[in-house]
Amino acid sequence: MIDYSITNEYGYDKDYSFLDKVIKRTLEHEKVKNANFSIVFVGEEKIRDINKNYRHIDKVTDVISFAFEDNDKNRYNDMRFLGEIYICIPRMQEQALTYGHSEVRELAFLTVHGLLHLLGYDHMTKEEEEVMFGIQKKVLDEDEITKR
Repeated sequence: MIDYSITNEYGYDKDYSFLDKVIKRTLEHEKVKNANFSIVFVGEEKIRDINKNYRHIDKVTDVISFAFEDNDKNRYNDMRFLGEIYICIPRMQEQALTYGHSEVRELAFLTVHGLLHLLGYDHMTKEEEEVMFGIQKKVLDEDEITKR
């Protein structure tokens, strides 16, 4: 069972129901069957505060993930408690314009990116980046909805 919530603290007023398909495809690709996590849409001030307080970087960013799976204590009845993903909606909208694609595609990208971080992927080295970004590309390319 996949159990997740999306909290729209920012007040994003566009349809984001397509994320269900993107999330399920990502977890299916990674063979995750029982997981719980949350996604929070926030503004620039909130993401900057989070970034400053937890990463000691005083600037706005697009997505921050807090993975809970540092050990097996975050399992209950075979359910994995993955963590939280914070997505900055204004930064997502800005990046969609900058990269010349839709908000659907950019929001899907940030969701997959954040979810892969919760699953233990990172991009600190060239090798890690190639693996993580390869998975992102594959998931997004398979999902017709993100090509809008």
